Amino acid sequence: MREVLEHVRAHAKPHFHSEVIQKLADLPQPVISAVQGHCSTGRWNSRWADLIVASESARFSDVYARWGLTPVWGLSLRLPHRIGRAKASEMMFTCRSYTALEAFDMHLANFCFPDDVFEAELSRLSSDILANSWYANQVNKRSLIGIDGLSLRDAHGLEMFKNEGLAPDAAKRVEKFFAERKEGGS
Repeated sequence: MREVLEHVRAHAKPHFHSEVIQKLADLPQPVISAVQGHCSTGRWNSRWADLIVASESARFSDVYARWGLTPVWGLSLRLPHRIGRAKASEMMFTCRSYTALEAFDMHLANFCFPDDVFEAELSRLSSDILANSWYANQVNKRSLIGIDGLSLRDAHGLEMFKNEGLAPDAAKRVEKFFAERKEGGS
């Protein structure tokens, strides 16, 4: 067994963790991270998610500095992109714990639901996403990844010249919308 472990260590790719996190962030579909309880530093894998949904009893913190650790997985690099440098600095330097409502207010969490309805609201959010065109959701995600860090002008250029076109189900979706509108009389 010792020989196997030594072989694995000798052939392990250095810093593979950050590559794994990047692959998760680059998944083609929208990814929701549901946070209940305490979500801290290395366990805080929600930073790569597209949407972070917190229960009201959730707590968030970044405590690398408390333990004398330095970030190497790329998660802390994502924090300022999500909430801004000032708030990320506050979290990283103070190692303070934040409530789910505070996380929502600083745009760390997209939603903060009461504990007693958390699962139902999470299910409803997922249903809302799944009701949309899967093709369009994937194109939107690729666009968000592609424009990250670009100026508005460059992002607009990318959108114009790399447009992937309408979803295969676009015509049916528009037809259904007008049919439902006609039936409803509005």
